[in-house]
Amino acid sequence: MFPNVFSPRRVVAWCLFSVLLTATNRNAVTAQGPLNAKHDDPTDKFAAIDHWLPTPSDRRTAAGDAGPDYWQQRADYVIRAQLNDQNQSLRGQLELTYHNRSPHELSYLWMQLDQNHFRPDSETVTSARSPNLDEKIDFKVLQSIIERSSFDGGYKLRKVTDGDGKPLRYVVQKTMMRIDLTEPLPPGKTTVIHIDYEFNIVDATKIRARSGYEYFEEDKNYLYEIAQWFPRIAAYTDYQGWQNKQFLGRGEFTLELGDYEVYLTVPNDMVVAATGVLQNPRDCLSESQRQRLVSAADSDVPVYIITPDEALANQSHDEPKSDNQGDKADTDKRPSKSRERTTETKTWHYVAKNVRDFAFAASRKFAWDAMGVDVGDRRVMAMSYFPVEGNPLWHQYSTEAIVHTIEVYDQYTFEYPYPVAISVNGPVYGMEYPMICFNGPRPEEDGTYSKKTKYSLISVIIHEVGHNYFPMIVNSDERKWTWMDEGLNTFLQYLTEQQWEADYPSRRGDPAKIVDYMKGGNQRPIMTGSEQILQFGNNAYGKPATALNILRETIMGREAFDFAFKQFATRWRFKRPTPSDFFRTMEDASAIDLDWFWRGWFYSTDHVDIAVTDVKLSTIDSGDPDVAADRSRRERQEEKPTISDQRNETLPRRIDLQPGLKDFYNSADYDPDAVDDQSRQEYKEFLESLETNERSLLSRSSQFYRVTFENRGGLVMPIIVNLHFDDGSQKLHRLPAEIWRQNSRRVTKLFITDKSIQRIEIDPMAETADTDLSNNHWPPKIVPSRFKLFKDKKEDNEMQEFQKSR
Repeated sequence: MFPNVFSPRRVVAWCLFSVLLTATNRNAVTAQGPLNAKHDDPTDKFAAIDHWLPTPSDRRTAAGDAGPDYWQQRADYVIRAQLNDQNQSLRGQLELTYHNRSPHELSYLWMQLDQNHFRPDSETVTSARSPNLDEKIDFKVLQSIIERSSFDGGYKLRKVTDGDGKPLRYVVQKTMMRIDLTEPLPPGKTTVIHIDYEFNIVDATKIRARSGYEYFEEDKNYLYEIAQWFPRIAAYTDYQGWQNKQFLGRGEFTLELGDYEVYLTVPNDMVVAATGVLQNPRDCLSESQRQRLVSAADSDVPVYIITPDEALANQSHDEPKSDNQGDKADTDKRPSKSRERTTETKTWHYVAKNVRDFAFAASRKFAWDAMGVDVGDRRVMAMSYFPVEGNPLWHQYSTEAIVHTIEVYDQYTFEYPYPVAISVNGPVYGMEYPMICFNGPRPEEDGTYSKKTKYSLISVIIHEVGHNYFPMIVNSDERKWTWMDEGLNTFLQYLTEQQWEADYPSRRGDPAKIVDYMKGGNQRPIMTGSEQILQFGNNAYGKPATALNILRETIMGREAFDFAFKQFATRWRFKRPTPSDFFRTMEDASAIDLDWFWRGWFYSTDHVDIAVTDVKLSTIDSGDPDVAADRSRRERQEEKPTISDQRNETLPRRIDLQPGLKDFYNSADYDPDAVDDQSRQEYKEFLESLETNERSLLSRSSQFYRVTFENRGGLVMPIIVNLHFDDGSQKLHRLPAEIWRQNSRRVTKLFITDKSIQRIEIDPMAETADTDLSNNHWPPKIVPSRFKLFKDKKEDNEMQEFQKSR
């Protein structure tokens, strides 16, 4: 029996709900602006976005700066870790000193356990959607799926205690762990946590990961790139409280700044690269290697610290040829004196100040080169670690790309504050950490490489080293707002690539490169959480980078943009900005209202498609009756006969058969355009009544063109109009986006010229990401496309295959 859903009480409730819902929708404020049914354009693309942004306070000001009450937590670590090269695992003991700089009392702490992402029962695995298995699937994809479902990943927590060694209660919630404090932590106080843990390291060649190992079958060696390798304190912020978004793999991290002292114990013949500065080079490097490191600081070209020969000796367990080959060319010759692989270990001691994370790499296979780069009055060390399989590409380009990145990024942000910047070649294609990044491209086995591989290497190094600025120093929340690190960094990557060489093949940043994405479907706004983004690369990298490039080149201008962007970077250096801080700073430092821009590019999925749809020409009528008469005669002479007029020419006419029907109006004396003396006198008196400037206006021969533009894509943008004249000259007009403020669908602009316009083109330099060029011309212009001819390849049938095999 169905319930009585249509009872009188339920009907009344439903009616009230419907009325309320209708009223809510009628007054809704969407990404398109407040709705207005009494206008042919029902949306306001220039409405303020204040209601979307948090209310300014003394913590975060309306100017987009950190206020006098701004605060953020701090976390210092001492970590001792042992890398097990026999079973590819890591064990660690950490001491966390947590500083409560918030005004709140904390009764528990949350830690991030990102390695739990690799558990077979993790939310990442259980929420993963099925790939398409209807036709074909890549071997690596299937291998990754199978490996992921069976890999024994995740942290094994051995001990969690306070500073006195007393056990603390803790609860693991997927990739997070809550630690209950024995006493609440007051504002301004610190607490100490000890954690012993271990985990199995993922094979990054089988499971796509942000860290892991690579195995080299030929020489039986491993290369480790290790990150998210210790329980990290979660961020506690003024805008959210404790970070509460689980790590699902795509949304990256939000972390606290602090100091790190790290002791990494590895096999004795391994080389370690890490965040920070090596404290015990005498224990880890030979005398000549230490000397090379000193000389590299003053070098303007990369100098080998560990040569390819020494790397080959390490990986093959041979004695190196010599110990003074710092400037020796790459070699493929292996030393001959064989020795047994050592079972002894060595501890590398690193210290890093004011960083938000720590990562390292270790391998017997590493060659190592370095050079210095001037940053203010300091010399920063740019360094690259790579197996010999990376040469000749890596020694030629990696460290130079690091230096170039620092030099260019410093122009637009602030001086690079750290003592080192490192690029490591390994299984992780591109991933960033403070002072160190992991990058993947290598040449072919024969040492050759494609143009694509070369520029992929340079670009990924620029991008990952650039992440030191965003988000390692400008410490944004990657888990919530991916574009704040990826988009801002991709924009600066584009500027840096263009300063590498002319015609650099940048993948993102140029407006034309984002057109296909902008006009396509399956989109979500830039202001979407990391895990909900549908096209990650285009949404979080390409679109915001392009938006900022357009903002710089077309809307604000380079001077205003660069000043405002530098203000943002400087204001939030070693602080934690939110999108509103960026939006507000860019407006505050430029005196330009950009709400319409943030609304269209960041909060909507509109695209740019501006069309020129109509052109009307007007000229000044002086009122001179003689001029009007001449014009009338000329127009009648130029009037083309209709088809009926042409066919009626031979018809007999009554007026010709009866001449008495003709009168004055049929005679040669009649001039329909004749001007009488009274009209001339009246015009003369009219001229005499005018002021001098009024008579000059009346006599102008200017042509007045009224050009109508339509916004078909929905995204309001400046209109860049190029007028081509009959004498071959042209003039570019830049109409600001504000031209759309009263009607974002259609606008008519007046152009006054003394020349005749032959044609009109909008966005001639393709600077606005206009998605349809065919409607950018008047008169309309056919924009050609191309198609290819192909012939289906005839496949052998089963009988033919059988005959071939006999």
